[in-house]
Amino acid sequence: MEWIYANIWWVVCGGLIVVELVTGTFFLLMLALGCAGGAVAAHLDLPITWQFVAAAVVGGAAVVFWYHRRSGRARPAPASSNPDAILDIGQAVDVDHWDVDLRVADSSPKDKYSAKVKYRGAEWQAGFIGTGTPAAGRFVIRAIEGSRLLLDH
Repeated sequence: MEWIYANIWWVVCGGLIVVELVTGTFFLLMLALGCAGGAVAAHLDLPITWQFVAAAVVGGAAVVFWYHRRSGRARPAPASSNPDAILDIGQAVDVDHWDVDLRVADSSPKDKYSAKVKYRGAEWQAGFIGTGTPAAGRFVIRAIEGSRLLLDH
């Protein structure tokens, strides 16, 4: 059997598919599509240069298409702020007063304002993640970091 360029393209395509199955890297399937494009170009008796161009265009376009398709999807909320994972998220707590840590005055509000709150029969550390300066009152739990409640209006 004579090895023509199309056979080589198909073998490389199959090899990429096998490696993808082992590693789970979906982008390798897109590159395998590029090799299939090179094989089709070889079947059309195009010169080797045009076979590489076809493989690069098809594979590159498939990778770019898949990347943009994936990046356009909404990502799930992290577990620390996902009300489906942590049932405390969305619950209300009362804050009597906020303490200001002057050592971190230039940092985010989450690190600047802290309080101790009673929630579910225990005392919790709380941080303010909203905008502005918090005043005493009712706040909503937006996330939990370890044993610290992150609150907002």
